[in-house]
Amino acid sequence: MPPKKVKPPTEGAVASPESPLGSHPRLRKLIIKNFRCIGKQPVEIDLAEIVVLVGPNNVGKSTILKAYQTVMAQGSAEGKLSFQDFPGGTPDNENLPEVELVTAVSEDAPGKQWIYHNQDTGENLVRERWIWSLPGDPKREGFNAEKQQWDAAVPWGAPGVANARRPQPHRVDAFASPQTQAKEIVDLLQTAIDERVKSIKPGADTGKSVGDESDYQKLLKSIGSLQKNIVEQTKTEIEKVETSISAMIQEVFPQYAVAFDARPEHDLDKCLVLFKSGAQLLMGPKLGYMGPIETQGSGARRTLLWTALKLLAEEGKGKKKGQDSDQRPHLLLIDEPEICLHPNAIRQACRLLYDLPQKTGNWQVMVTTHSPAFIDLSRDNTTIVRVELQSDGSVHGTTVFRPATTQLSLDDSKNLKALNMCDPYVTEFFFGGDSVIVEGDTEYTAFKYVIGEKPDKFRNVHIIRARGKATIVTLAKVLNHFGAHYAVLHDSDRPTFTNSKGEVKKNTAWTLNVRILEEINNAPSSAKVRLIASVPNFEKAFFGKEAMEEKPYTALQNLRATPGALATIESLLQALLSKDGATPPQGAIEWQDIAKLEAAVAKS
Repeated sequence: MPPKKVKPPTEGAVASPESPLGSHPRLRKLIIKNFRCIGKQPVEIDLAEIVVLVGPNNVGKSTILKAYQTVMAQGSAEGKLSFQDFPGGTPDNENLPEVELVTAVSEDAPGKQWIYHNQDTGENLVRERWIWSLPGDPKREGFNAEKQQWDAAVPWGAPGVANARRPQPHRVDAFASPQTQAKEIVDLLQTAIDERVKSIKPGADTGKSVGDESDYQKLLKSIGSLQKNIVEQTKTEIEKVETSISAMIQEVFPQYAVAFDARPEHDLDKCLVLFKSGAQLLMGPKLGYMGPIETQGSGARRTLLWTALKLLAEEGKGKKKGQDSDQRPHLLLIDEPEICLHPNAIRQACRLLYDLPQKTGNWQVMVTTHSPAFIDLSRDNTTIVRVELQSDGSVHGTTVFRPATTQLSLDDSKNLKALNMCDPYVTEFFFGGDSVIVEGDTEYTAFKYVIGEKPDKFRNVHIIRARGKATIVTLAKVLNHFGAHYAVLHDSDRPTFTNSKGEVKKNTAWTLNVRILEEINNAPSSAKVRLIASVPNFEKAFFGKEAMEEKPYTALQNLRATPGALATIESLLQALLSKDGATPPQGAIEWQDIAKLEAAVAKS
């Protein structure tokens, strides 16, 4: 019988369906409240293939990573909370720490009472939560989809069994000890080696015929046979124990009996450890001393981490996206990957993190960062969540970008990819502040000069250099989805131009003005957006003549040498940032109608 179709209690409980599910469980939502710095206002994180958490320092980004790690560590010291993990350091029965997971499942699903079906995405979802009333272990509950209420019974049963049905966490702290970092690297490499060993198939290079069993398969079969023999040999002793326990049980529950099922052929791969514990990875000159990872520098350890990740990504190259694997899925939880890395290594690290889920089909990634270089808007597997501290002291998480809901076209993706290559810090606007989109290098240089001269007045202002009108449209789409306040400054250009043959032609740059206006009009009503044009272009409007070459340098020289130029550009920037309708200086016009813009150009 198919699971009962029940709409989830919270709308939008799952991420968009662009991420492949295959037969593996995937995390779809993480909800946290009253956990460390996160208060009673829940922080909800939609999880796709890769989630990038951005925001100021000390707002709870690392706490979000810690929450998943904690609930997956039940039965160990890492799964317990201390008084310091409770808000205010004191348990409050009205505001207890709580973590909820929403997991998408297909194979290894629990009983149908635990499954609700999301009709929008076609996924079967399971909800679980953990609540701590005191320091120590939590109470775990499952959401019964048939009764539409939380239940003391839980999906999949015991923590050890349930954890195997969820992605395995791999946590990499920003300031973990060298020993901890070394262990994480070795664990990742062992995961890659284990998966490679298990995937070996007989062939010419192994000295066996195709169709023969691999050594790994033979070993599993041997273990199964050994376990069955042991069970058979101890059958008499097992029956004696069963009889004794059953007799005791029947004193309380008449007609009841106890039977021991050894399940000798179940989950055989979990009985086999391919490599002994305590394995080390050594590093050093080929002809010199090879020392353990923990004795290497921070940069070297981080580079080794990316190498391990690259190996995992390379392991997935032969699979199609979303193709099933026999292995348990993984979730990489990594704090500030940019720390201790050279700029070139940062770019490489970004590519590896984005490639890991796409190439393997078996990984999800959740990363905290303060570097715009780790946001690649051209990728189609990214969710960006901004974590902020509100004025009332609560922590709030907002999904500010997801490609499927932003509805970027192929041209938009190409624009963003090209822009990201030219300016890896273009996505700085996700980190907060006031955003101003400008068309070219000249405006960017002029405004950056003004900000440098008046840093206190224009604190936390981000100038986004679009490098062309078409890209302004794309960036406006992203900011509209973000729901942000922003402004756009572009050249009006002219409706027509005369070519070298004296022919009057339509100007495609003018046509783009209409597209910019259309996208500005798509901004949510809650956002304040200002659209200002330089007539007919920035250089002519504010410096009296057009520069044919070295435009940014010429603008800088004009700002320094021309009396009043700095004040004029400052007033223009102030008008762009104004939310009360300040009038732009002469040479620029705020417009909402193409006819108004055309009339202004005709007068210029």
